[in-house]
Amino acid sequence: MRQTGRQSRRPERRAPLSAAELAKVHDRTLADAAARELAAPALGEEDGGDGPLAPRPEIGDSWARLRRLGLDPDTGATAALLGPGEIEQRRRASGLDAVLPVLRETLLEAGGAPPLLLAVADAEGHVLWQDGERGLRRSADRIGFITGARWIEESVGTNGIAVALRARRPMHVHSAEHYLRSHHSWTCVAAPIRDPGTGRLVGAINLSGPAHNIRPYLLQLTATAARLAEAELRAHRLEALHQLRALAAPLLARVGGPALVVDAAGWTAAAAGLPPPSRVRVPSEGWTPAAVHWVPGLGECALEPLADGWLVRPVRAPVEDGSGRVTAEQAEGARLRLDLRRPDRPELSVRGAADSWSHPLSPRHAELLLLLATGREGSTAAQLAEALFGDAGRTVTVRAELSRLRRYLGGLLAHRPYRIAESVLVTVDGPDDPYDLLPASSAPAVRRLRAELAAGTARLPGSPPRPPLGANGERERR
Repeated sequence: MRQTGRQSRRPERRAPLSAAELAKVHDRTLADAAARELAAPALGEEDGGDGPLAPRPEIGDSWARLRRLGLDPDTGATAALLGPGEIEQRRRASGLDAVLPVLRETLLEAGGAPPLLLAVADAEGHVLWQDGERGLRRSADRIGFITGARWIEESVGTNGIAVALRARRPMHVHSAEHYLRSHHSWTCVAAPIRDPGTGRLVGAINLSGPAHNIRPYLLQLTATAARLAEAELRAHRLEALHQLRALAAPLLARVGGPALVVDAAGWTAAAAGLPPPSRVRVPSEGWTPAAVHWVPGLGECALEPLADGWLVRPVRAPVEDGSGRVTAEQAEGARLRLDLRRPDRPELSVRGAADSWSHPLSPRHAELLLLLATGREGSTAAQLAEALFGDAGRTVTVRAELSRLRRYLGGLLAHRPYRIAESVLVTVDGPDDPYDLLPASSAPAVRRLRAELAAGTARLPGSPPRPPLGANGERERR
């Protein structure tokens, strides 16, 4: 049973359907969609059913979303196209130019491999680089898959780059899993790339080729290439941190009292007079100099800019009893706001007796906080594991993530059972379309919550009730 739960979290392991079977699924799903949505407009994510000829959950969710947007599977929409100047600007801003040599060597220079097209996109889906066999590039030109095009679902339907960026994990879109019929002769595998310093998504690697000539190992190869790219980015960050450390050493020797120097992402380069944390959390809006900020783990700190980082000096030295964390007393009357309006950037804000702070969340922490915010009565580790993975046995992972949350939430997070403290006022800001609520999450509880929000049978804490979505994706008027 436990193994089954793990597979439900990794739908890529499902036995693949043939191109002919996928074409049947595609045609049947789109032909029957209008009738199903009129009968049960809130159950869009269940459209394909759960039978052997149903689309995978990620593909089915994508199709349902595109139907709500009204995208024509025969024509699509006009894709935005960047000019040469903006392409160069985005290439520099992404930092991915440094990883291109290792990507080309890993993905395009393997002897005896089938012809492939390599594309590297930024976090918004703009294709910044493209390379590969000349004939494939000409074929890609005919469907608008060119450098500068924005390869997102809203314009070109379900595709490897868009699904990988949305799901934030390696994905495979084969043949008729593409929403647009003009793409059915292609297979795409893609993997996201994250900045090791911030954890933020910076882009995606995509390999495309003819659907009849694709190889099963390409998904793993693309995922490995993404990890290699992240290793290159990590090496560049460590070199920059080393340079900041050399600059900070003489400065810290002159500073009276405890202090540390961190880079722009909060990673510690050097410290004096206090145990150095590996990283401090930088607020989403950034720091301003010559101001006192509440820094989780350190308490109130004075901040000064230093090269590409910050000099951080606690106003009061942290003590061993956990000063700098939110204590149970400070949690009294605190306000916690979980902002999920931007699908790509969940954010947590806390305001209370311990001052206020905000910072972006990892996808897993956003899932956990959403479950705790909508279940104020509390949950055991097994219940949270079932809600996240469909496997109540994965309690070790849940407890580890909750332990990380407690490092900066402190008294805001109670346990036995796990819950947000009763005195804390919780608000969750959700997106306009409930199906954009943590779209990268395939957690069973999150998928159920999306459907309930769309049906109008549930609402997020602190938000007004909203009418259910109609068949065309618009809200019904009361």
